[in-house]
Amino acid sequence: MNLCRICGGMGGMMDWLDEKSKQRIVQELVPGKQITLAHIIASPAPVLYEKLGLAPSIDYARAAIGILTVSPAETAIIMADVAMKAAAIDLGFVDRFSGSLIISGTVSEVEASEQAILEYVKNKLGYTVCTITRT
Repeated sequence: MNLCRICGGMGGMMDWLDEKSKQRIVQELVPGKQITLAHIIASPAPVLYEKLGLAPSIDYARAAIGILTVSPAETAIIMADVAMKAAAIDLGFVDRFSGSLIISGTVSEVEASEQAILEYVKNKLGYTVCTITRT
């Protein structure tokens, strides 16, 4: 029999603290309208192309890989269309469920495509965009 829930008399305090210290974490995706990553990998190692499943018949000295992530994820489809119309890039991967887009081509083609994507989603769709990073 507990005498008091606060002071616990008979050990109730520890039981009460154990009940209160259990936390329940609820994860929820609340997509903002944003591009969270826009990166260019210039002159990637050939093994990176292989691991990503990209075309291995590339002139690696002139090659680049562009990686973008977006929320809401379905926007990746629009981004792929904008990228292909902006420059002669190859579409490596589009995932409308995770919001990932991978493109490849020359450094200038990939950069032009990424810039066109950022401008389009910012100005036409009202998204928040990040800056293009590069390695």
